[in-house]
Amino acid sequence: MFLLHPQVEPWLVRGKEGVKLTLLTERSEGLTVMLRCEPDNEARFIDMTHTGREAELHRFEATLPWDSGNDPTVYCFKVIEEGKQYWLAGDGQHHRVPHRDQMFRINRVDTPPTWVRDQVFYQIFPDRFCQGDPSLAVQTGEYTYGSGRMKVVAKRWGEPVNPELPATEFYGGDLIGVRRSLDYLQNELGVTALYLNPIFVSGSNHKYDTEDYFNVDPHLGGNESLAALSAEMKCRGMRLILDAVVNHTGTNHPWFNLHGRHDSVGATQSAKSPWRDWYYFDEAGYYYGWNGHKSLPVLDFSSQGLRDAIYAGPNAVLRHWMRAPYSIDGWRFDVIHMLGEGPGSNNNAHYVREFRKTLREENPQAYVMGEHFNEATRWLQGDQEDGAMNYYGFAHPVREWLAGTDIAYHAARLDTVEFGAWLDSARGRIPYDNQLTQLNLLDSHDTARFFTLVGTDTEAMKLAVSLLFAYPGVPCIYYGDEIGLEGGQDPDCRRCFDWDRNHWNRELFEHYKALIALRKARPELRHGAYQTLLAEGDTYAFARYTKESVSVFALNRGDRPHAVRLPLWVLPLHKKHWCAPGGEPIANEPGWITTILPPRSHVILLGED
Repeated sequence: MFLLHPQVEPWLVRGKEGVKLTLLTERSEGLTVMLRCEPDNEARFIDMTHTGREAELHRFEATLPWDSGNDPTVYCFKVIEEGKQYWLAGDGQHHRVPHRDQMFRINRVDTPPTWVRDQVFYQIFPDRFCQGDPSLAVQTGEYTYGSGRMKVVAKRWGEPVNPELPATEFYGGDLIGVRRSLDYLQNELGVTALYLNPIFVSGSNHKYDTEDYFNVDPHLGGNESLAALSAEMKCRGMRLILDAVVNHTGTNHPWFNLHGRHDSVGATQSAKSPWRDWYYFDEAGYYYGWNGHKSLPVLDFSSQGLRDAIYAGPNAVLRHWMRAPYSIDGWRFDVIHMLGEGPGSNNNAHYVREFRKTLREENPQAYVMGEHFNEATRWLQGDQEDGAMNYYGFAHPVREWLAGTDIAYHAARLDTVEFGAWLDSARGRIPYDNQLTQLNLLDSHDTARFFTLVGTDTEAMKLAVSLLFAYPGVPCIYYGDEIGLEGGQDPDCRRCFDWDRNHWNRELFEHYKALIALRKARPELRHGAYQTLLAEGDTYAFARYTKESVSVFALNRGDRPHAVRLPLWVLPLHKKHWCAPGGEPIANEPGWITTILPPRSHVILLGED
C-alpha cells in the first residue's frame, strides 16, 4: 500500500482552528482512512473523506485540530484494508502505531523566517578568505597569545597551515577583503547570504575565545568595516549572520582577566569581582572550561548580570549587532546545546527560547541557527531554533554514503537503503517548516573538507554538491569548496582561499554555479516537498515538488552504469514532458521514466507541462 503526505501547500494548509491535511493513496476502494492526533494528550481518530484524485493517486482529506496544550501538534495516518493496518508517520510507513517522536509535526505558533529557505549561504573564516588591507595584518611577535608564552606568527598567503600553531598563525584576511569579494560571491558564483566565523576582538585567529563582544577585531577592520560590509550587502539584497560565542569567553576577557591584561578585577582574580558569578567556580575556587579547555571559561547564566549583558538588557550583546549600522539578519550560536546554568547545560531550553525572543524583538524575521555536531531534534521543534548546522541530518549520512567515513573519521560502509532511512528519520522528527531552514553543509571550519575525504575525486564531490542543493534545507558552501580547496582535519581545513584561478578545479566550480542557478530557478528546490523514489544498490533517487513544478535527482555512486526505472505515478502531479536542465527532452512512459546513470554520476530530470 503506497501512502503519501506532502507537508507543503496545498496538501497541508494552516488555518485558525486547525490544519487541512491531505493523504494520498494508490487506491480507494475498501479502505478505512483515519487521521490520528492528540489534541489533549489522548489519541483521537478523525475519519478522512475521499475527495477525488491527484494525478494517479487518490485524495483523502480531514482537518487536524491544533493542540493548544503542546507545541508542536503531532499527527499520523492509519489506513485499514481487509483487516491489515498501514500507518504513515514523518519517517515513513509502519505496520503499527508509530512512536510519538516519529509522527508528523507542525508548530502552531513558531515558524522560521520566510526569507531563509530562498538563500544560498557561504561560510567564511575571515583570516583565510581574502586580504583587503595589508596594513591591518597581524605582525609576527606583535603580541603573545593567551598566557603569554606563545608569540603570534604572520604567514604568507597560501603557506601551509602548521598544526602545532592552530590558534596563533595569521594570514591577514579581513572584512575589507570580504566586501571586495562580493562581486565574485554574488554575481559570479550566485551566493545570496554570508555566515562569518567569529569576528570580535580576540588574540586567536579563530576568535572563539572572545575578549570584547562590542568590538570587531581591529585586525579584521574594526566596527567600521562591518558596518560598510553590511551596508553594501543590503544594497545588493544579500543577508548576513554572525557567530555568537556566548557559552564561554576567552581567559583574557576583562570579565575574567586570568592573565591580568586589563585594569579590571576579573572573576578569576577575586571572589569579590563584579563578574565572579558570571562564571562557574566550584567550592575549591576552580573554574569550569568548555570541554575541559581551561582557555575557554564557561559562562553561568544563573547570573542576572550575565543575562542582562548577553541578551536581556536593553543594550545586550545579541541586540547590539542587530541594530543599525550593522543590522545583521541573525546569529549562528556556537555550541548552543551546552550553555546554561552552573557547570552543565541546566535550563538550556529556557535560554535558547530567550535568545529567540530577544532576536525576534529586534527583528521579527531574525534567523536563529545553532551548532550541533550530533542529533538536535529537541532544539528544532519551532520554539527554539529555526534551523541548525545540519551535521546529523545531512552532512553525516552523506559523508558515510559517499566518503566511507563517519564524523569521527572511522571507516563506515553505509548502504543506500540505510542512507535513505537516516535522511527520512532525521527529517521526519522536526516540523517541515524547520527542515526547509536547516543549514545543510558538506564540511566546515571544524571538519576535514569533503573534497579531501573523497580523495579529491571530482565526480564524487559533484554528487555531494548535487545533494547539497537539492535536499530540503538551505545549502551552505564552506569557502573554497567550490574551487576544489583541500584540507584535512582542523586546522588544516582552514587553508587560505586560492585566488589564482589557474589553480581552480573549473569542472567543480561550474557544477556549483549550475546547481546554484538551478536552485534559484526551481521553486520546488527551495519550498517543495521531498519524496524518495528509489534506494537500492549504489543508486538513490528522489523528487522535490510543489503543486506546479517537480525536479527528480537520480544518483549513482557506483563504478558501473545503472539503468533505473523511476516511478512517476507516486507523485501527486502529472507532467507531460520531461527534460534535462539544458532542455534536452527525456522519453518517458505513462507513470514511469527510464534512464541510464553513468558511473559515479547523476541525472536531473525536470517535469514540464
